[in-house]
Amino acid sequence: MRVFQFYFVSTPIGNLGDFSERAIDTLRDVDIVLAEDKRKTGILLSRYNIKTKLLPYHDHNKNRVTPGIIAELKEGTRMALVTDGGTPVVSDPGFYLVRELIKNDIEFTVVPGPTALISALVLSGLPPDRFTFFGYMPKKNGKKEEFIKQAGERKETSIFFESPYRLLKTLESIKKVLGDREIVVARELTKRFEDVQRGQVSELLEYFSTRGIKGEITLLIKGVDGKK
Repeated sequence: MRVFQFYFVSTPIGNLGDFSERAIDTLRDVDIVLAEDKRKTGILLSRYNIKTKLLPYHDHNKNRVTPGIIAELKEGTRMALVTDGGTPVVSDPGFYLVRELIKNDIEFTVVPGPTALISALVLSGLPPDRFTFFGYMPKKNGKKEEFIKQAGERKETSIFFESPYRLLKTLESIKKVLGDREIVVARELTKRFEDVQRGQVSELLEYFSTRGIKGEITLLIKGVDGKK
């Protein structure tokens, strides 16, 4: 198998059993694993008896540490980047590193695996042939409503990530901007308490208003001309 200098390795989004043999072998083989959260990644590495050196890499330190990473790679050190869960680079600081690797002619590849947005799309029952992924919802109401308006005008399925602490306000914003649109809220994907709620915004507002909301959330909105 071809050997690369750098690997972007996908990790489980909830169920630790969803970890490929290639991913495990890669993380054992490299010299350093860069992690968004060392504590969370440490649990995963311990589960699979991976003892590779672990260093932090996240939005708050990427500008400071990336030049050193590039220098070490040029000297022959082999590294991998993992996120807290799922495929790196999607809504995390990995994209910054991708651009730096390309700029410095350092060969890299991806070890594919779980990703919340595709899992949620499959489970949603909404049209999967075309979709747009918007990343995380803005926190401020004005920007959030503009974001929702733009998504709501599209024909394809729109997919977002959202915090459980802001879900109710986001559902209220969707109802205000788009009316009673068909949506899907997927939580705790691949975990024991996986929960996928499908219906009109008003129905999901009622559902979540009476429950504690926990877990990572993927929110999907049906396009204006979505298939029946």
